[in-house]
Amino acid sequence: MWFKLSTMSANQDQIESERCTPPVQLLKTGLINSENYFALDELFDEHLIEHFPDEVGRFVTLDEALYFVPTAYFNNERLIQCIHRRGNEELVIEESGVELWSGDQLCFSTVNEQGHNQSSVVLNLISEELDPNDVIAEAPISDLGAYADRVFRNQDRINKLFDYSMKLGKSANLKDTLAISTQFIFDILPQSTHIAIALLEAKSKSFPVVSAVKREGGEVKVPVSRTLLQRVVEKRSAILLSDVEGEIGGGIMSVLAAGMKSTLVVPLWVGASIIGVIQVDNRDKLSAFDKDELELLTVAASNISFAAESARLIERLKSAEDRLKGGLKYMQSHDRSEASGLIGESMVMKKIFTQIQRVKDLKVPVFINGETGTGKELIARALHYQSNRKDKLFVAQNCGALPENLLESELFGHVKGAFTGADRDKKGLFELADGGSIFLDELGEMPLSLQAKLLRVLQEGEIRPLGSSRSKMVNVRVISATHRHLQDMVKKGTFREDLFYRLHVFPIALPPLRERGDDLVLIARHFLHKYAKEFGRTVDDFSPQALAALKVYPWPGNVRELQNEVQRALISAFESNLIEDGDLSPHISVGGHGQTDVVLEALQLPGGTLKEMMEHLEKLLLSRALEGHNHNKTKTAKALGITREGLHKKLSRYEMS
Repeated sequence: MWFKLSTMSANQDQIESERCTPPVQLLKTGLINSENYFALDELFDEHLIEHFPDEVGRFVTLDEALYFVPTAYFNNERLIQCIHRRGNEELVIEESGVELWSGDQLCFSTVNEQGHNQSSVVLNLISEELDPNDVIAEAPISDLGAYADRVFRNQDRINKLFDYSMKLGKSANLKDTLAISTQFIFDILPQSTHIAIALLEAKSKSFPVVSAVKREGGEVKVPVSRTLLQRVVEKRSAILLSDVEGEIGGGIMSVLAAGMKSTLVVPLWVGASIIGVIQVDNRDKLSAFDKDELELLTVAASNISFAAESARLIERLKSAEDRLKGGLKYMQSHDRSEASGLIGESMVMKKIFTQIQRVKDLKVPVFINGETGTGKELIARALHYQSNRKDKLFVAQNCGALPENLLESELFGHVKGAFTGADRDKKGLFELADGGSIFLDELGEMPLSLQAKLLRVLQEGEIRPLGSSRSKMVNVRVISATHRHLQDMVKKGTFREDLFYRLHVFPIALPPLRERGDDLVLIARHFLHKYAKEFGRTVDDFSPQALAALKVYPWPGNVRELQNEVQRALISAFESNLIEDGDLSPHISVGGHGQTDVVLEALQLPGGTLKEMMEHLEKLLLSRALEGHNHNKTKTAKALGITREGLHKKLSRYEMS
């Protein structure tokens, strides 16, 4: 497999190469993997591609198929566009990537701010062609009627086709449908030793293997040859090869690795659409199958096609139901509305709002660091609901809330029988959030073994459910947060260094509430109006003394503590339309025990002599006491423990009367 390349620069300079160097040589030897990023300046003279970024994408192999996955910067800041062409079809490549076949083109171009192309590069994928003479027999699906007439001359075959058609008709899920289908094929083709079924994923134009079994039982790694698959799909015909290795195996790594001897490859179709393929192998002898069996398998495939498509439709409906249930569980409507209008006018919050706008549509991991209760999940929701992923699911998981085995199942899902109590398959949060975002809170609590699996999701976009032997591709934006210092954990060996750098692409530092200035009053009033409406109360605001107490208190529990305090104060305030100082918790109110130390610590006294600083402090305390008692001097004097005459003297001295 290799590439032929051509470029077009802004001044119409052209260059072509018959074959290129990296990463194509790796492709030919079967050594390419997800770490093989490639830069266009590796392939062409640098002056032709000066507008391109350093990395434009990477190649990924999954189930013997080759994918191209663009970098996170595509169609965003870098003004790079990548088009995938296959025949007459053309579309922009999505973040999840696209499967590549022989004859496909990858067309890269840079676009200036006016929307005009600056430079372009075209990669043509070319692999070893299958010689038509190597195909012993071919059966176009358009001739299905003729095959059925010949098959139905055998009563035993009619009985088996009828029996398995009834079983397939009763199957309500894809897993059972595939199991019945493979048993069906083993039963009608006694020479078959291995079966693999691949179904079309329309978004990536790929055919991932969904079932691979051997006659003795159990799942095995059975690669579907992409050369044979492409031939079957494009020709809409079933094919038979009697000596696979001798006829096509010399250049195809999957064939050599599998040790195929004879094979049948048959399409699955519904109407005019090819929805998958079935590959049936014999690994023991040559010429194991004949044309009669090719036609028999094609007839069987027509029944399997409708059953598989129906089962997939049911799965899509169930998946939509799971997403809806997941949405009810993980999306709260009031949080979504708050996420679209974060509260804060301080400079530090304005900086965070700017960061959100810059990163919201880029598929790069975002790492939020802040104390407990500062609103890290709210920032994560804002990132999701203001992004182009807002119509997909947002899910959240506290990594410290579950033991290791349950956390793995919750994140990645599990298959039936994976552990005691796993009586059915379960989708994990990464699969539920496909196309959307996942928020991993308290990431520092994640065990090292799960950190490795998370790293694979970030690197490959792959998940593997607990107990499964097959990976699934997902396109999920990962947002993580912790209150711990991960750099220190990396030094201690309790957090993976490679994962830290993968997650720390775009860090957002969320300040504690005590450092947000007047934001505290805005947030407190927001909670007051919200819960007053919810509780059916007519409380409008805080009294000046209550506001003063809120401003002085350091709020170690941050926004969460403030939220709880406002709710508690609302319940206490029965006889007024204001929250008074006395409605607050004793440790927060100005007159509460122990608050004097807090006041003294929080005050920023001016420089000067001790006498000057003491006078400043006394003046401030007098002012706050008056405000707290609505300037009633009798009540103020009583609260301060002095006479009314003594209060007047002090006010006169400080010219406060």
